[in-house]
Amino acid sequence: MSQQIINTVLLGYGFSGQTFFAPFIKQHEGFNLYGVWERSKKRVQKDFPEAKSFETLEAILADDQVDLVVVNTPIDTHFEFAHKALEAGKNVICEKAFTTTAEEAKTLHLLAKSKGMELFVFQNRRYDSDFRTFKKVLESEKLDPVVEVTVSYDFYVPKVRGDVHTEHAKSGGEFNNRGSHITDQAVSLFGVPDAVIADFAAFRPNSPVEDYFLATLIYPDKRVKLRATDISLASQPGYIAHGMNGSYIQDRTDVQEDLLLDGATPSREDWTNSKNHKKGVLTYLDNGEKNVEEIPSSVGNYFDYYDAVYETLTKKTPAPVTGYDGYKNMMVMDAIRESAEKGTRIEIQLEDLEA
Repeated sequence: MSQQIINTVLLGYGFSGQTFFAPFIKQHEGFNLYGVWERSKKRVQKDFPEAKSFETLEAILADDQVDLVVVNTPIDTHFEFAHKALEAGKNVICEKAFTTTAEEAKTLHLLAKSKGMELFVFQNRRYDSDFRTFKKVLESEKLDPVVEVTVSYDFYVPKVRGDVHTEHAKSGGEFNNRGSHITDQAVSLFGVPDAVIADFAAFRPNSPVEDYFLATLIYPDKRVKLRATDISLASQPGYIAHGMNGSYIQDRTDVQEDLLLDGATPSREDWTNSKNHKKGVLTYLDNGEKNVEEIPSSVGNYFDYYDAVYETLTKKTPAPVTGYDGYKNMMVMDAIRESAEKGTRIEIQLEDLEA
């Protein structure tokens, strides 16, 4: 029996299309890059001569050969394009941040369910080596009970670049960009918090959006701080956890994005040489004795996301990151934005859309 092929169309062939989608679709035997929506520059056929260059979204949605639509356009367009694709009977992968509001996320999730279509959110940072290492340490219970976690995602971008995805008022700033990643990481680990309190700032001259944020997720038994800045020439550790029995410190070590930008070819093997990544440091008590261990990096691989999507589409296995996951993340992100705007604690009331 021949393998089922998922004909996939990207709605953009810019940074994310060329870096996080096309290389994996090309290497995965279950996907075919069927085409790209190219509104101005026609670039895809230089790299993929067999791929179609669509001039309109309507032409994509009318093509009955299209199985999967990847919405990798500016954030403020995600809801409209994903909604149209689902209405047309297409499965959808939607880039982060999923939508601009939780209400939009709820609508898309319920629409996908009503249409019997699969709706995935692209949260590739769940597949970073550093996050997988951090998660593994937490699951070891050597720190337990964990009471404080800090997740940082710093860069040094001291000047505004005018990027449509990260420096445009409608699509949001760094909280929508990097904040959507680390919000997802926190919620995937600890669930939706009871409340949040947050602060945003724009430190760069003439920045139209925030380039700094600090948000505290408030749980009954712990606090989880999410932070990022564009003014970080020397970055803080990516992950810090403190528990009653120990602490763990993990730098950001994943290099998949860097290698992809350099033209590397991804595979299911450890194509990033994770064994050579900087180790995390675990300090914990064992029968009252202090122990310090270096923790080798787990293997990170975005290929695992595509394998999981393929299994969902062909075998109906659980999706890696669902529309409901996206809704939960957006509930937290909405509350964080409201807290930063009002300068006060915001409670979260999550609606169970799976009941």
